[in-house]
Amino acid sequence: MNAAVAPAPGRRVLVRVPATSANLGPGFDTLGLALSVYDELDVTALPEGELEIEVEGAGADDVPRDASHLVVRAIAYAYESVGRRMPGLRLLARNVIPHGRGLGSSGAAVVSGLLAAKGLLEGDVELGPDALLRLATELEGHPDNVAPALFGGLTIAWVDEDGPQHKKLMVHRGVSPLVFVPEFTMSTKLARSLQPTQVPREDAVFNVSRSALLIAALTQSPELLQAATEDKLHQNYRASAMPETDGLVRALRAQGFAAVVSGAGPSVLVLADGPGRRLEAAALAAEVADTPWDALMLAVDFKGGTVREYAEGST
Repeated sequence: MNAAVAPAPGRRVLVRVPATSANLGPGFDTLGLALSVYDELDVTALPEGELEIEVEGAGADDVPRDASHLVVRAIAYAYESVGRRMPGLRLLARNVIPHGRGLGSSGAAVVSGLLAAKGLLEGDVELGPDALLRLATELEGHPDNVAPALFGGLTIAWVDEDGPQHKKLMVHRGVSPLVFVPEFTMSTKLARSLQPTQVPREDAVFNVSRSALLIAALTQSPELLQAATEDKLHQNYRASAMPETDGLVRALRAQGFAAVVSGAGPSVLVLADGPGRRLEAAALAAEVADTPWDALMLAVDFKGGTVREYAEGST
């Protein structure tokens, strides 16, 4: 296809992207986990210059309905990266991932847009896994949320001279995620601003040891999860900005649960070592919490983001 010619309208793709929880305690900006809460995107190519946006669910009253919409920006970024003109778009976003709660909603929007572009460009330009991760990281700023959103499972993400990289690992079947979602939100920018630019050497060593242990706990030995999720790099510094989150994490950990701040917060992730322990954590939180929390009993998503072309009769 000539870059000067926009693609023919009519192609329709369906995208599904999971929520993610980054950091997982000690793995700051490195570890991420895909969870079984999904945003869905229905995109149809229109004549060039047209744009129709409909949003249902989370953020429906807040997100823009123009070219500044993050999904549209991601699609445009992908087209620009491969030297193609973007078609017009009809976009229906069905959002389930809570916004501003530390569950990767912005990363999911970026990944949704890139996967939509991948589907619309199929047969002309191939956007492979490496390209998708690179584009997503450029848009999001760091790869810890976008890697599990793209690939599923537990991901280790890093950046080297060749750009962002990732390794996907399978999580032990005994790990049972539970997420407590509050009514209030937290700005990722604010959360990051609360961290110091330097930390004591012993704190850095502490987190290196716990991050290494966390990989073993999540993949082989869930009974080690509480020790493996200890952190000294970021959660304590952010605690003052979300005291309710800090209080719930402390209460859960005091009773032996592997509770951490999910991403930048304010949601709380519990990595229970079995369904029974997860129920115990939910009961404890209901007893000790002063503010309402929505307890989500989730599974680890192992597929990551998916895209398929719409066919008549499909759902």
